Amino acid sequence: MQNNDARLLILDRDAVAALLQPDNVRAAVREAFALHAARAARVFPLVREELPGSAVFGIKSGDVPSQELLGFKAAGFWPANREAGGDAHQATIMLIDPRTGRPLCIADGNAVTTARTAAAGALGIELLARADSEQLCVFGTGVQARGHVDYALHALPSLKRLRYITSDGRHAPEFEALFAGRCEVAPAGGARTAAADAAVAASDVIITATPGHSMLFSADAVRAGTHVNAVGADTQGKRELPAGLLERARVWADDLPQARHIGELQWAGELPAAELGQLLAGAGTAPRSAGDITIFDMTGIALQDLTTVRMLYQRALANNIGQDIAWPW
Repeated sequence: MQNNDARLLILDRDAVAALLQPDNVRAAVREAFALHAARAARVFPLVREELPGSAVFGIKSGDVPSQELLGFKAAGFWPANREAGGDAHQATIMLIDPRTGRPLCIADGNAVTTARTAAAGALGIELLARADSEQLCVFGTGVQARGHVDYALHALPSLKRLRYITSDGRHAPEFEALFAGRCEVAPAGGARTAAADAAVAASDVIITATPGHSMLFSADAVRAGTHVNAVGADTQGKRELPAGLLERARVWADDLPQARHIGELQWAGELPAAELGQLLAGAGTAPRSAGDITIFDMTGIALQDLTTVRMLYQRALANNIGQDIAWPW
């Protein structure tokens, strides 16, 4: 028997941009962490494969049975896109009706990935960083770095100074302009230099948002009491943090098995670590001494994508946004 009333909602880049409000993203991501901590949701095995031309393709998927939430994100990195003026990171997210297997919504996942990752990072800073932190150091000035700094400044209003580090030490005027009205902004040279180590040593919070091709600074540069959000290691063989730093720190991850497979924890064997969502399920903030170094190993989980796109889907239906097409079966 055919069902000719079935519909599929398509949210392209512009529709997603119209719906993607930071407060709603933060709430959706917090819910994803809480569901994961309560084991009310599942994260399915990760697909991450190299393609010709230095591209990487991956699938992250999962479900929340009690909420009838099921879906996946197909995403990866295509560096050749830059030659055509496009974004190297590409992502598409689909919500599926778990009762029938039929698609409910297809959304452009580029901005979603940036926003949900930045929101997760901000949650890590909120829960793990010292409340009196004043200086933020970010490695990278691209889309991810911009999103993470934006959300970090919202999460921790005490941050007054921002130092940024580029691969070649160049100034980034457009990056500076984004945050000039919110904090003091200045360049701090290039990665893997004495200048980078000096910026790290002077910082309370560090965000590493690079492609993850190499270690960015010296382990000894990180002083007691610093918090680090490690974003760029998301594939086997990638790393941003220097050897020896994880062993000096208290480490959290979004999903421990995944972080040990593709995150910074892949370099640390069976080093003790915990999942950030456990803090939401427990005390809410990490018991820490002023001298603790804390690290949030961020590899990104499907639940963050699914709760965020479900929010977009519901808002789109309520506001008649997107392309609603017949999808009979």
